[in-house]
Amino acid sequence: MADDRYLTIRELLASSRPEDLHRGLELVKCEIARIGSAEARELFEVVTSLFYLDTFEQPQLAPFVEEAISLVVGFGHWVIPALVEKLDASDFKAELAAAAALGRIGADAIEPLLGAYARADEDRRVFILYALGKIRSARVLAAVPALLEAAGSSHTEVRDTATRALGKVAESLAPTELGGDLRRAVVGRLLANLVDRSQVIRAKAVRSLGKLAKLGHMTPDECAELGTVCASLLGTDDAHTWDHAYIVRREAEEAMRYL
Repeated sequence: MADDRYLTIRELLASSRPEDLHRGLELVKCEIARIGSAEARELFEVVTSLFYLDTFEQPQLAPFVEEAISLVVGFGHWVIPALVEKLDASDFKAELAAAAALGRIGADAIEPLLGAYARADEDRRVFILYALGKIRSARVLAAVPALLEAAGSSHTEVRDTATRALGKVAESLAPTELGGDLRRAVVGRLLANLVDRSQVIRAKAVRSLGKLAKLGHMTPDECAELGTVCASLLGTDDAHTWDHAYIVRREAEEAMRYL
């Protein structure tokens, strides 16, 4: 890439003005079309600099972060190791964007993510679990043991993210693929999380169990047990007690539709 084009792109993407960001990303697309995504390595760091944009303070910039994620995914699988490194960027926004990109890349990111998970601290594991939960491939079955362990973690955010991810990965698996002891362990772990001290985790556990029931991953006896638990959460059983968190009751009502 010519130095002048690279410098122009870098200057435009360093701006916070939407018109500059738009022009910079359009130039990136032109360069990729010209040189090919496999040769776009020097553009990677420039494009991923948009991962650090504060879309909470400046929500109008969110589409540019989204476009940057899409561009990075389109660069090819050579970006996977670099994105895994960015899961330790010490910036929540950048880490979340990198995790989203890895999730979109899909099955080829699973093994690198699991390798990173084994070495990561709890804070970094949250983003790895988030990425795994975004992957739509039957190969994500390989991640279920790690998700299962994480769903029982003493770290609240790890437990929260894994509880949600267990329901998400079930969407990519046929009932015959998630079978036997592993399936029973997943159902058991999620049932245990229904009494978590965190109302958010309880809500996500109900949602994930509802997905498992909807997709045929639960036996009739397990569905009956979930129905009993949901009735208790809703206060419609003989005890007439209920979960005080509305988000838990809302998810319990939804789960009951699949039982």
